[in-house]
Amino acid sequence: MRFSEKYGYKPVREVILKEKTSDELLNKIWNIITLYIFNKYEKSSNSIEIGLLNNSNLNNFFGSLYHYQKKRIDQMPIYIIEAIDELDVIFFNEYEWYEIYDFLEFCLDAYPFQDIKNHFIAEINRILEEENTAYRIIENKVIEITSEQEIQSIEEALANTNPYSGVQQHLNQALKLMSDRQNPDYRNSIKESISAVESICKIITNDEKATLGKALKIVEDKFGLHPALKGSLSQLYGYTSDGDGIRHAMLEESNLTYIDAKFMLVACTNFINYLIEKTK
Repeated sequence: MRFSEKYGYKPVREVILKEKTSDELLNKIWNIITLYIFNKYEKSSNSIEIGLLNNSNLNNFFGSLYHYQKKRIDQMPIYIIEAIDELDVIFFNEYEWYEIYDFLEFCLDAYPFQDIKNHFIAEINRILEEENTAYRIIENKVIEITSEQEIQSIEEALANTNPYSGVQQHLNQALKLMSDRQNPDYRNSIKESISAVESICKIITNDEKATLGKALKIVEDKFGLHPALKGSLSQLYGYTSDGDGIRHAMLEESNLTYIDAKFMLVACTNFINYLIEKTK
């Protein structure tokens, strides 16, 4: 049994939501849409009855929505609550994962309250980050920030390090700390990613005190390294080295984010995969 299975770690694709959603994500997105669109409903000044959609400040939004859904706008519900209930059924029961993001882009294009639109976007991005999705809203579009290649790199590293439980444990812990939806710990996730690299270096060099620099030298002497590749790996060495203070300075930053932790995890898994394959 692999370490990740033994200790209950989730597969990478369940941790980083790519090409899928979760009930928690859908609920949170719906809540933000409710707060920033539906709850802003106001009837027109010359309307006596409360709740009518026609001539309200959300009439154009739902009219655009009907057009977006390729429905007849003359068949729109009379009351706002009916329109919301109708959309509720579609959102939670009929939309595929990609249609959820299409709908978010529609909401951005048709957003009826320009003075608070930036707050709406910020809240949606906060939810997308909290739920560890592979997407963010940038310039009114849903953009992929975690590629298939990045996910494959992490998966391959977890598989490649199966014989090395110490390395695998560091990688799993880095992934767990980065993706904790309740209390993410990006600083310690970065530390665990770096520790995974240091651990594989000790194995390759058969030296408990080996640094990444020493491991690079051994790989270069035995197998050769392209100058460009050596340069990029040396830069990673700068991050992982305590001696030059870069690691210490980086981890002292107070604004470390998911992106920082993910970058370090992917960079370290790429290098671990490279070292294992190169030294077979």
